[in-house]
Amino acid sequence: MQKIALQALPTLSLHDVRTEILRLDQIHPIVSGNKWFKLKYYLRDAQDQGCKIIVTCGGAYSNHLVATAYAASAAGLKSIGYVRGGEPAHFSPTLLDAQSFGMELRFVSREQYRDKNALAEADSAQYWIGEGGYGLKGAAGAAEIPGLVSKESYSHILCAVGTGTMMAGLIKAAGAGQQIVGISVLKNHGVLEQEVKALLDPDESGRSFEILHDYHFGGYAKHPPALLQFMKELWKAESLPTDIVYTSKLLFAAQDLVNKKHFPAGSRLLLIHSGGLQGNRSLPAQALPF
Repeated sequence: MQKIALQALPTLSLHDVRTEILRLDQIHPIVSGNKWFKLKYYLRDAQDQGCKIIVTCGGAYSNHLVATAYAASAAGLKSIGYVRGGEPAHFSPTLLDAQSFGMELRFVSREQYRDKNALAEADSAQYWIGEGGYGLKGAAGAAEIPGLVSKESYSHILCAVGTGTMMAGLIKAAGAGQQIVGISVLKNHGVLEQEVKALLDPDESGRSFEILHDYHFGGYAKHPPALLQFMKELWKAESLPTDIVYTSKLLFAAQDLVNKKHFPAGSRLLLIHSGGLQGNRSLPAQALPF
């Protein structure tokens, strides 16, 4: 694991609001961003139980799948990945990487994929990790992320939200008076709140947090030209790489909220770069400058 940088963002520091981003994307080239934090306690538990095979699921450009494949291999474990959709004629670069790290890929229909419990039960003798590391162990690992910096210095911590695992962890670690702000990348208003709360203890559910649903750009992995243009401009201004699924929408939202004076004067924001740029590999070559 590499040293984690804290990067100031001058273009997002306006109206007496100071914004920085925790570059979790820099900690490892494969198990990038929040992935290691969400996986570590599952892998440890699997080893403690004597399990030899990790089973999980994801899409054709899933950061989670390739990170799990690599981490499982590094831990001396085999891995199986259920992939959403029928088997393609040509595997995505992400799936090829996962396969190269020893993951056995099993393709299931979207209908079968929606029934995660059935997928898990099909391999009950092996160790199941939910999509995106969703679950209590994933949240427990994510709760360690704010400890990488002096978290008390920040009034707000912002993150992109897919499964809600990382956000639940951030809420668990939140200090007094600190607000956790999630930017939903899904078009499913109301569902994420339930998923996050399901990972919180009763004494944690009253902590200050909100999920904003206005920045998904049409839904999961949707990336209209305006979002791609924003990513290019952000790279030019801040040398900050983002992906079309998660971090670009987080950064766009943060900039918009700062410009609209959503945060009180004097606020100090910490954005979490959750890493994983696999989604960008679905774009045509040279679509982005990084």
